[in-house]
Amino acid sequence: MRKLFICISIFIVAGVTEISAQNEQVKTGIVGQRMSNFTLPTYQGQELSMQSLRGKNVLFVVSRGKYSDNKWCTICQYQYADYADMAIYQNIREKYNLEILFLFPYPKDTLKSWENAFPSDMLTVEKWKNPTNPEKVTPKQQEWANFARANYPKKFNFTDKKVPLPLPILIDEKQEVSRGLDLLRMEWDGGKAMQNIPAIYIIDKEGIIRFKYISQNTTDRPTSAYILNFIEKML
Repeated sequence: MRKLFICISIFIVAGVTEISAQNEQVKTGIVGQRMSNFTLPTYQGQELSMQSLRGKNVLFVVSRGKYSDNKWCTICQYQYADYADMAIYQNIREKYNLEILFLFPYPKDTLKSWENAFPSDMLTVEKWKNPTNPEKVTPKQQEWANFARANYPKKFNFTDKKVPLPLPILIDEKQEVSRGLDLLRMEWDGGKAMQNIPAIYIIDKEGIIRFKYISQNTTDRPTSAYILNFIEKML
C-alpha cells in the first residue's frame, strides 16, 4: 500500500479573493495559440498568474468539481492524488520543467469540503475495484470494477487525515476563467450543480497551447501516463 503523506505549510494571503486578469479577457483555448493570461488566488494561500509561468511547461487541469450540491466528483479527487503522487515521489515537475495546476469554480470555503472529502472518496475508489461481495456482483458492476482497476490503479491511504496538496489549486470564485474557456455548466453528464466540464491543457514554455482535451463524460479522461508521454515527446 502506498502511503501518500505530506505536511504542507499553508500561508494565507489576506484579502486575495478576486481575479486579476490584467485586462485580458479569458478566451476559449485553441491549440497552437497562446493561452489567455489570468491571475487567480490559490487554495494554498498564494496568487498565481499564467504570465509568471512563462519559461515552464504547464499542465492545466480543469476539474469537474461537484456533480450535485453535496457530492464531489470522485474521479477528480483521484486525478489530483495521482499527479500529486508523481510530483512527490517521481519529481515530475523538476524532470519536465513542469507546473501542474488544478482549477475549480468555487470559493475557498467550498474547497475545504473538497479537501475533507478526500479520505472517503479514495475509499470509494477502492470499493469500485474490490466489491464487498464479489459473488453477488452483477455483470455491469464487474465491468465497472475492471474499468476502475485499469484506469485508477493506485491506492492512496489518508488514514492520518493529512491530505497532500503540493499542486496549486486555482480558486475561480467568479467563474470568469471557467466561463471564458466555455467549460462552466449547471448540468452535465447526469449531474446538476455548478461544475466544469473536465479538461486538460498542456501549455509550453512560450505560453502556447500544445494539447487540449475536453471530456465528453466524466470517465473518459486521458490517463496520467498518456499525458506524461505527450509531454516527453513535446520537449
